[in-house]
Amino acid sequence: MVTASGLHNIMMGAARKAARSLNRDFGEVEHLQVSKKGPADFVTRADKQAEEVLVEELSISRPGYGFLLEEGGEIKGTDPSHRFIIDPLDGTTNYLHSIPHFCISIALEREGELIAGVIYDPLRDEMFRAEKGKGAFLNDRRLRVSARNGMSASLLATGIPFKGKPGHSQSVKEIHRLSQQVSGIRRMGSAALDLAWLAAGRYDAFWERNLNIWDIAAGIVLVREAGGLVTDMNGELQIDGSSILASTPGVYEFVKSELGEIKP
Repeated sequence: MVTASGLHNIMMGAARKAARSLNRDFGEVEHLQVSKKGPADFVTRADKQAEEVLVEELSISRPGYGFLLEEGGEIKGTDPSHRFIIDPLDGTTNYLHSIPHFCISIALEREGELIAGVIYDPLRDEMFRAEKGKGAFLNDRRLRVSARNGMSASLLATGIPFKGKPGHSQSVKEIHRLSQQVSGIRRMGSAALDLAWLAAGRYDAFWERNLNIWDIAAGIVLVREAGGLVTDMNGELQIDGSSILASTPGVYEFVKSELGEIKP
């Protein structure tokens, strides 16, 4: 059994507390207050409640740290070197449709570098965690990305743009090109969980465009600490959410090359 660090205990405790309201309201869509952020981009009372709990809990243990929040925007802290990056409910559309695939994502940034991440799937009670230089874990089990090298046996994950987002035709072209060479492609509706599942060896690669940093920050730490590679789709290490390619070392170059052949 690997003991979690003090930092991880704080992040995991906050995630578990925030998950209580998500679990309570899941499946009760008719009772949720839902508003739109975009043409097909929704926010629920559950998102906001979970975010409030996370900020409150993390602020108690790490006073002065700043926040970058999906719903609440940026909160400056008195400690400018540390910032939590939070998505309180990644997979909101799944949640609204009572599809049991969503999570809480928390990352910690120190002086601009992502150093820790927690992704919690409350319905499965799967707690993914990673800290720079200390490995990645699912509950108490050490994680490693899969060792698959060939594309024919690989399972990939991606995101498909919804109404109001750009890149529909390009996404179709990418899926068409890669689906002919792999064992399958999944679109599950939560980028954070896609990355956590990649770190756990369930997927072999994940790519998506037009994300926000809170969708992927914790997952980046997880994949890298599990031995995977994470860049943007041009191969750059600095990732802002405009694109991401995460993969096992065995298929990274092939997936990057294939995606690079596709013109918008």
